[in-house]
Amino acid sequence: MSFIDVQNAFMAHIRDPDNVEKPHDVTEERMTVYKELFFNNVEGFVSSAFPVLKSLYCEPHWHTLIRTFFINHDCSSPYFLDISAEFLAFLQHEYVMQESDPIFMLELAHYEWVELDVSVCFEDEIQKQLTNLDNQPLYLSNTARNLSYQYPVHQISEDFQPTEPSEQPHYFVVYRDEEDEVGFIASNPMTAILLGQLDDNPGIGLPELVSKVHEIIPQFSEEQLLGGATQTLNALAELGIVVTK
Repeated sequence: MSFIDVQNAFMAHIRDPDNVEKPHDVTEERMTVYKELFFNNVEGFVSSAFPVLKSLYCEPHWHTLIRTFFINHDCSSPYFLDISAEFLAFLQHEYVMQESDPIFMLELAHYEWVELDVSVCFEDEIQKQLTNLDNQPLYLSNTARNLSYQYPVHQISEDFQPTEPSEQPHYFVVYRDEEDEVGFIASNPMTAILLGQLDDNPGIGLPELVSKVHEIIPQFSEEQLLGGATQTLNALAELGIVVTK
């Protein structure tokens, strides 16, 4: 057996010790150390990134979920932040939900991950504070996220677990302020559309932005939209959510 084969057998048992035999030349005592070390590290990383999601599970069900991730998903990076992103991707694209999983699992996991992502993402050094909307290219800050969910993810806890989507979406902006603290503000459909167009068209000017929004909600005149957009963008600029270059 080649060294690579030995490594693969070693890792296969660490990942799934109940179904894959350990290498014959490694003692059970040594394997136990590795099994606990690797699994506990991954479980710790995921638990730190998704504390609310974890709080909704009993310990056996949570460990089963993490073990499923550990067995079935090939992480490309050992770093804590990357593992949290890979866990989210696993839930979104590979995992089959079980009866023990809350129905809002994917949205809550995304909401928790965004907070972590915003807290550590690099600032665009070219972006600067917006003080005047006139004739300025407008950008959604790379440390801000425009979000919407079908469930009230900001309220979910052990004591509040909705069983069906809300009648209307919940809109949020998550951003990092000048003190590098993550902030959350409740948004609304109009602001979400405005920021969505801003995100899709970086560097757009105010008149063009209003025109694009008008195409989506033509029941409002461009004059009405201009007034609302100006007020909203100025408020978001003060928070560093809307910036220029």
